[in-house]
Amino acid sequence: MIVTDERVGRFVAERTGSFICPPYTFLGIERGGEVIAGAVFNCFVGSSVEVTVAGKGWDRAFFRAVGDYVFRQMGCCRMGFTTEQETVARLAERLGGVREGVMRSYFGPGRDGIVIGVLADEYKFRS
Repeated sequence: MIVTDERVGRFVAERTGSFICPPYTFLGIERGGEVIAGAVFNCFVGSSVEVTVAGKGWDRAFFRAVGDYVFRQMGCCRMGFTTEQETVARLAERLGGVREGVMRSYFGPGRDGIVIGVLADEYKFRS
């Protein structure tokens, strides 16, 4: 079941070790009454939005909901991911993303951030 409440933000923040600043919105997956995965959309700049993700259990319905929210409802042409986790980078690439670069020490000394951009016309889970 897809959920959109504050539990998703807490889940993502706890698992990524991040402090997520408003404004933001959430989409998450709930199973058995618990959030098991989530995406936080923040840093909206009109044509692009940053996405912070955590968890497991992603499915096509969730990916379609993410794409619909970003590209149709928000009207963005791009969503970006910055991560130090190779698994998240590969997930973004499976969505149609392209590695755009590395931000050195983005997450602290020696902890680089991999930057992946996903364009609307390249998103693999369009509905």
